[in-house]
Amino acid sequence: MSAFNARLNYLFNSYYHQTATQQEQDELFEIINSSASDAELAALIQEAWNSLQVNEPLFDATKSMDMLNSILQSKSHPDNDHQIRPPNHNQTWLKLGVAATLMVFVGFGAYVLLSNQNNKKAVNKKTIAKAQPAHDVLPGGNKAVLTLANGKTITLDSAKNGLLAKQGSAHINKTKDGQLIYNADGETGDNTAAMNTVATPRGGQYQLVLNDGSRVWLNSASSLSFPAVFRGKTREVEITGEAYFEVAKNAKMPFRVKVNNTVVEVLGTHFNVMAYNDESEMKTTLLEGSVKISNKDNSNILKPGQRALLKQSGRIAVNDDPDAEDAVAWKDGIFQFRDAGIETIMRQAARWYDVQVSFEGKIPVKEFTGRISRNVKASELMGMLKYMGVNFKIEDKHITVIP
Repeated sequence: MSAFNARLNYLFNSYYHQTATQQEQDELFEIINSSASDAELAALIQEAWNSLQVNEPLFDATKSMDMLNSILQSKSHPDNDHQIRPPNHNQTWLKLGVAATLMVFVGFGAYVLLSNQNNKKAVNKKTIAKAQPAHDVLPGGNKAVLTLANGKTITLDSAKNGLLAKQGSAHINKTKDGQLIYNADGETGDNTAAMNTVATPRGGQYQLVLNDGSRVWLNSASSLSFPAVFRGKTREVEITGEAYFEVAKNAKMPFRVKVNNTVVEVLGTHFNVMAYNDESEMKTTLLEGSVKISNKDNSNILKPGQRALLKQSGRIAVNDDPDAEDAVAWKDGIFQFRDAGIETIMRQAARWYDVQVSFEGKIPVKEFTGRISRNVKASELMGMLKYMGVNFKIEDKHITVIP
């Protein structure tokens, strides 16, 4: 498959699964608009449709065109971000000479996207199930264990909503949307030793709100240790794995994140720290505010749109990161890659799907750019890579990548 064909397949797959960015949608419709050969484009569209493995019956061309026009002219879905639409600079996106196959695909695709978005007509799940591999792996979800200072453990994914425990002046609550919230009643009680830990397994994630109002998202195979109530001159927490922070501002009490022998210090900001043991370097990405990163040998200040890479040697390298949003897409339920190697992608997949990964033969030397929901099954993520010539097989909880 040529690079162009692979890109077109990827764009259609992303659009169909509602994960395409506005830029990717514009690129898709620009290809449709500028195609010099309708017959060739129709063949490519049919190939893209086949790759989706939806196995839904296609409508005839007349019905598809009527349905498409109805959708495009409809005013009943003004807030639908996934409605089929062209780039703003070209409102007559569907050329009259485009082959019937194109009309069928786009018409049906619009129908599925809109009906799914509004819960009026679901895709036939039994039909889709037949297209899935015999072996597949479900995505991860909200799973974590809370360990209190006294050693008591609470499995958060199965715990009832409401008050879970009290620690001095701290009340620990679980909300119906799967968050853990710490609230403190006044300043009574000594909470300096009431250290808690929330740990997610492989295939898990969790969100919590600390007693100062700071929000923390934990990715899979990660942990956060923190006091039930912050006391003293600093707010200190410690993490393993990966976490995204939105720190509540308090100039009198800096917020410090300890990661191994490194400290990230902030007053109030949004940033992501990725420090898995199986990664070659620790990465801190700053989206808002400023942070200071230091260890025993080095110290650096990050500005928004920058990232710091902590090498194994202990050196801290700071550089601009124009794609900072990619680093935090996981907290919004998205796998997002930009020029990523297959090993990088598979490490993320292994943690999220709780699978073992192996490579059969030589590891493919390719870079991938793409975006797909983390709520899809493992086969669908791997299907995105298949467009670029990387095959795979899934057996039980094991994914084998085949060059």
